[in-house]
Amino acid sequence: MARKKKPEEHANHERWMVSYADFITLLFAFFVVMYSISVVNQGKYKVLSESLVAAFKDPKKSLEPIQVGEVVRAPADLPDLGSNPQPIMSRPINPRNLPEVDQLSSDDLIDVSEQLDEIQRSVEEAMKDLIEEGLISIRRSQFWLEIEINTSILFSSGRSVLFPQIISVLQRLAQIMVGLPNQVHVEGYTDTVPIETEKFESNWELSGGRASTVVRLFQATGVEPQRLAAIGYGENHPIGDNSTVEGRAKNRRVVVVVLAQINTDASSTLEKFEKAKTSTTIGPTL
Repeated sequence: MARKKKPEEHANHERWMVSYADFITLLFAFFVVMYSISVVNQGKYKVLSESLVAAFKDPKKSLEPIQVGEVVRAPADLPDLGSNPQPIMSRPINPRNLPEVDQLSSDDLIDVSEQLDEIQRSVEEAMKDLIEEGLISIRRSQFWLEIEINTSILFSSGRSVLFPQIISVLQRLAQIMVGLPNQVHVEGYTDTVPIETEKFESNWELSGGRASTVVRLFQATGVEPQRLAAIGYGENHPIGDNSTVEGRAKNRRVVVVVLAQINTDASSTLEKFEKAKTSTTIGPTL
């Protein structure tokens, strides 16, 4: 009996389409992932970059500080310096609104120069370490002295609460001003990175809040409030390039301006300064 032949199977000539479809699907997914990675939100990127720079530049903090000697408590009447800072209501002082040189006598000019020379020497002595590190700089004009402090040693990013370890440094600076007739005002500046929080709607509020915090500390240290003013300039007076990290770091600053006392007898002003230096002592580091 003859054996039946099995019917021949037809070759599947369309099998290649399965592999091709898988390849096209993977290629499509690859380009979708590449496109999603290439799209960067510039605003979020800047905020992330600034936060990382601020975190790495903040002063080192000890999680468990070791207490040496007796515990020193802050004065009971020291106000809350950062919970809700408010500017002291006094007439703002414009350091540029001062008489022209030709309106002053030679004796007045000598008096002004001696006043600022003595204050500058005291500030440089008290702030020597931070000046050498480049965190504080001093500029001198004919009628005022500017003490510029980088906010990286004063505040966290987007906040107006002072670092605890910097309070004693600012107290030393304030004690130089105690007992003097000179007007003092504090200027706050920011970079151009926008801020909108529950507490600060813009850089105007942030710069003003930081200046007010420093002014409140000066008042608590003993500087008469009638001689103080807090001014926030926001982002409108840059000294660095806001398109770079280094430039924005320069623009975030607090400037303490000490005005020369005009029409004051030279010996009287210098005597007050010497008396203030001998009668005040630098408080302990907090």
